[in-house]
Parts: sequence; structure tokens; C-alpha cells
Amino acid sequence: MLVEDEGLLLFEFEEALTEAGFNVVAFSSGTKAMEYLRSAEGAAKGVVTDIRLPDRAFDGWEVARIAREIDPEVAVVYISGHGAVDWPSGVPNSIVLEKPFAIAQLITAISQLLNGRLADAST
Repeated sequence: MLVEDEGLLLFEFEEALTEAGFNVVAFSSGTKAMEYLRSAEGAAKGVVTDIRLPDRAFDGWEVARIAREIDPEVAVVYISGHGAVDWPSGVPNSIVLEKPFAIAQLITAISQLLNGRLADAST
């Protein structure tokens, strides 16, 4: 699942993740992402979310927290252009990428977390 409020970035990230072989559902708001997560078809193995979203109710921290309540093993990558390295970390075993970053960093981050999840499941 991808959550990014900037339209061009949402398109760019979705395209890159799809080309890398991921099945992507994309949302431009935390509210829409939460509706998806709480729905019957809302099983997400990974969440890539902007930290600052226009929704007052659901920013990226909250999206990830609730995604982890639903599935404690979900992979989480936070993205932000607002000094993310200075913010407290989100859910455990997550990665924070500060914009601008290379698309390869995004692909590597989510792949690394998902591969760790698969390795844990097989042991």
C-alpha cells in the first residue's frame, strides 16, 4: 500500500514499485488508506507512507500504527520531505527515507523489510 498526497510523487512511486514487481494500491490520503486497511480486501504486506498527510485524523505515523495493529508483521517505510531524520521513529523495524531520495532507495527499503518478513516466517 502506498500513501502519498503529492500527485506526481504518488504516480512516480506507484509506477516504480509496480515495475519492480510489487502489487500496489495507492492512496492520496490517510483516510482513504485507513478505509482500505479496515476493509475485507485491505490485506497489505507492506506500507509506504508519507509522514505528513493533509488529513488531520490520519497522518503517516497513524496509518502505520493502525496497519501494524491489523498485521504486526507489516513492512513499513516512512517517507517525508520535512526533516524526517529529526522526528521520532515510528513503529519498530521500519525505515524512514527523507525526500528527495533515489527511487532505488525506496525499492531497496521495502524489499529489505519484506524479505525480512519472509525470512522470519520460514524459520
